[in-house]
Amino acid sequence: MNPPVLTAGVPLLIPMQVCPLAPPGVQLYVDQITGYVLFGVIALMLISVLVAIGAFVVGKSFGIPRATHVGVGGVVVAVLGAICYQVAPGIVSGILGSGCVG
Repeated sequence: MNPPVLTAGVPLLIPMQVCPLAPPGVQLYVDQITGYVLFGVIALMLISVLVAIGAFVVGKSFGIPRATHVGVGGVVVAVLGAICYQVAPGIVSGILGSGCVG
């Protein structure tokens, strides 16, 4: 099989597939850092839900409508964040595919 020819008989060299590869020994640290980040995101989601519920309760208890609105909005944002936490990796994986070029 002959390689593709650009012009004037010069062969066009096209790499078939180039895939990203981490240096040896790095994957353990990447997994640890990723785990810490994911744990932090989950912790922040839980804290935000608790703070939002607290704002809602304080707003209702003391008759502060603004705090009640902020509490409800906080719960909604936390739920949307949890949905994005589940959906976003699938979207990124769909866009990037295997990460290979070619």
